[in-house]
Amino acid sequence: MHAWLLPWARWLEHSDLGTAIRTSLWLYPAAEVGHLLGLGVLVGTAVAFDLRLLGAARGLPVAGLARLLLPCARLGFGLLVVTGLLLFSANATTLLSGVFAAKLGAITLGVVNASLFHRGLFPSVAEWNIGMPSPVPVRLTAIISLASWTTALVCGRLLAYL
Repeated sequence: MHAWLLPWARWLEHSDLGTAIRTSLWLYPAAEVGHLLGLGVLVGTAVAFDLRLLGAARGLPVAGLARLLLPCARLGFGLLVVTGLLLFSANATTLLSGVFAAKLGAITLGVVNASLFHRGLFPSVAEWNIGMPSPVPVRLTAIISLASWTTALVCGRLLAYL
């Protein structure tokens, strides 16, 4: 990864926070558990919603599913951000890698994709809300979502082997 990030990563890793997370008997495992819970909530809700956009369970209204799942996805994402920063602070210099860059890129793509969907495509949901196939651009955003969150998940898992 970029050499200019290394001094910042060293500072973070040796900060009081990084040292506390790394050396505590309970803080690192607690952050790890929180990260896994956030991952389950975010990816679980994203997969359920994306499958509906791709045509599964067409009897379920997309708008109603969004009202149910979007707050859960936001909660999961928030938990992932907080716990991810804690976990990163414990081993920042080790985690700076191409795998980490790919994970951040996949997360960025997932967030941008979701934002564009909810601002650009979702307002027309009344036309394809229930019993209708989703428009092609909507299905494309579902595929991008599934690919980006799966990539972030896989890269995150690979980070354990650095």
